[in-house]
Amino acid sequence: MEGPVTRRPSAVPASSVLVLVIASTLLSRVASAQPPATPPTTDPPVVLTAQTPSTTDDPAALDPLEADFEIVNLPTTLRLPVHKWNFHLTHRFNQNLICEEFEENCFGHRLQTLFGIDTGANIGLEFRFGVARNLQAIVLRTSLSQIIQMSLQYDAWHQNANRPVSISGIVSIEGDHNFGASTPDTDTTHYSPALGVVVSRKIANRLAVYVEPFWVHNTAAEGLPKRDTGFVGLGGRLRLSKSVQLVGDIAPRIGGLTVRDPEFGFGIEKRVGGHVFSLTFTNSPGTTFRQIASGGNPNTLNFGFNLSRKFY
Repeated sequence: MEGPVTRRPSAVPASSVLVLVIASTLLSRVASAQPPATPPTTDPPVVLTAQTPSTTDDPAALDPLEADFEIVNLPTTLRLPVHKWNFHLTHRFNQNLICEEFEENCFGHRLQTLFGIDTGANIGLEFRFGVARNLQAIVLRTSLSQIIQMSLQYDAWHQNANRPVSISGIVSIEGDHNFGASTPDTDTTHYSPALGVVVSRKIANRLAVYVEPFWVHNTAAEGLPKRDTGFVGLGGRLRLSKSVQLVGDIAPRIGGLTVRDPEFGFGIEKRVGGHVFSLTFTNSPGTTFRQIASGGNPNTLNFGFNLSRKFY
């Protein structure tokens, strides 16, 4: 009886192996000759900052016609992004640039002190922070009477295609002697609350104008009966070039206690990135709302400057 037949696996022909080797070699060379596939590119997201011009409604974008939060002394409707902040410095030198009638060699005396730089100055330091959308918290401290002013500004409207103006509301209170913290025993603290509205209108990407009615309480000097003062601030910003502007404001009183002349200021402003620098001329060192309501000094012109820095 015959046993089971064992089949041997058939051998692969050598010609087939040769064909497979040649085909794989050719395919690898073709694949290596082709350029690698380029992944689809996407433009990086645009990050808006205080140095980036934009036509969007983003408060972080640069507004060429409203580069700063103040004109000279009066506030603007510039918005502050949420959780961002701004620093503002005011410097008003003490020497009067206007010569007295009896003064001899007036120009020489002004030149000797470099137009007041050597005569001391009244300084204001201001910090503002974006608490929430369209809401700013502001603290200002001035060396004049050691006043601390605390304010809230709500930027209710922003000018666009549907709104012809921007509108901001301001509420504040200020107190001298570091808001009462360093009041001498022989003196009392002078507190003055204020309410105001800032309305602005930009025209032809060249001019910004401001109207600012304010009410300020307790504007009389210490020791006198308490009086209120109302004023309507008027201001403007004229754009001369991409980063240079003329600025000016005045605060005529319309009711209540009125002493001295209306406070005014004018100057030239230069923006460099997030910095704004202004050379100013004013008739008063005052920068708080009670100081503005108290008016400017007659026949007076003081040299000074403003400097601000946006941290966004």
